[in-house]
Amino acid sequence: MKIIIAVPSKGRISDPSVNILKKAGLGLKDSSNRKLFSSTYNENIDVMFARAADIPEFVEEGICDMGITGYDLIEEAGAEVEILTDLQFGATRLVLAAPESSDIQTKDDLKDGMTIATEFPNLTKRYLEENDLDIKIVKLTGSTEIAPFIGIADAITDLTSTGTTLNMNHLKIVDTILESSIKLVANKESYKEKNNLVEAVSTSIKGVLEADRKKLVMMNVAKENLSKVQKVMPAMSGPTISEVLSQEETMAVQAVVKEDEVFELVNKLRNAGARDILVVPIERIIQ
Repeated sequence: MKIIIAVPSKGRISDPSVNILKKAGLGLKDSSNRKLFSSTYNENIDVMFARAADIPEFVEEGICDMGITGYDLIEEAGAEVEILTDLQFGATRLVLAAPESSDIQTKDDLKDGMTIATEFPNLTKRYLEENDLDIKIVKLTGSTEIAPFIGIADAITDLTSTGTTLNMNHLKIVDTILESSIKLVANKESYKEKNNLVEAVSTSIKGVLEADRKKLVMMNVAKENLSKVQKVMPAMSGPTISEVLSQEETMAVQAVVKEDEVFELVNKLRNAGARDILVVPIERIIQ
């Protein structure tokens, strides 16, 4: 039994998607020359490269068993897929925006008969219906920001992460339609019939996410200093303590800590009596 994971072939989420698979132990055998399909170092798991916008439908239809794509694209396609986890990158928003000089200040200023340009007609239509608005939608495939300035539309809906591009194009955000980020998804039938493999991939990726920006701190501590070390040691579930057999009065202590805590923590541990301190990268944390 094999599974196929769909990954974006290009764009801002392509490389992070490939990297997270690599960290999860699913590196591509022929990553230097991306083709439509690539084997991974697990003989039961292959990767297929596709447009991010096509992945929700590919997964829903069972062309692929799993996929990595944006929540905005899943919702735009109306795809019935199993969302397994948020991959914690690619955060963005689908927003309603209008020219800075426009009288449209809030969504309440939208009027029947106006026109909105967008690459997301289905999400935009849903938004307008929820607000009881009869507004024409013009679908564009790029350069949405220019639409109000060439007379195509009164406003637009578009993706933004920081709002910088909208500001540069003299557009103001009027409302947020959808919060989005990158998701790991599965075909509903594959989730049932190939659950062992699907869960193995999901668990490994979640382990990578859990380990992100965390370090394993290891040290030797004299028994007499153990309580002081424990007080300064932040840990996910408390430090692990074991006796060093060759030195009965010395304990081996280790704990997982956040990367940004390491600098100050090492000095506190030394002052508390810890010695031989090691800071080790963590690849995955499986809970």
